[in-house]
Amino acid sequence: MFRTSRCSGRRVAAVLGLGLSLAAVSPASAAPTVDVNGRWTAKEIHTFLDRFYGEHGPSGADRRNRVSDLLKEKAAANPGLDVLLCAQNAPRSIDVGKVTTAQSARVGWATVTTHWGDHGEVTAELRALVDLDASKPLKLLDVECSPES
Repeated sequence: MFRTSRCSGRRVAAVLGLGLSLAAVSPASAAPTVDVNGRWTAKEIHTFLDRFYGEHGPSGADRRNRVSDLLKEKAAANPGLDVLLCAQNAPRSIDVGKVTTAQSARVGWATVTTHWGDHGEVTAELRALVDLDASKPLKLLDVECSPES
């Protein structure tokens, strides 16, 4: 069943234009971004790592839900070391560096810098690796500690 509209063509166009305008200003960042091959982008990985590590290290929920089985096994095998931070205690602050993606290896990584000392002047670095496969939720695959850690 069709209805006949008494609105003028201009009014209908204005309403349609408003709908398109509202769609254009809706937050695109609310949805995760993936590349054309179904891989997480460097930006999305950086956001994940930044939230995952936070200021002082991952939360208990992130440690349970956002970490690979490999890392959970490493953590169980090293009870005196926080394998996600390559440390024994919580740092004063944490910074996530630039993300690199290796499309052929389907892995992305970033250097994570932990700050220690009274004023955060002492630093240590680790490399955090994630899977690029966007058909799965982002998870921390592995952590490579620097030799000094």
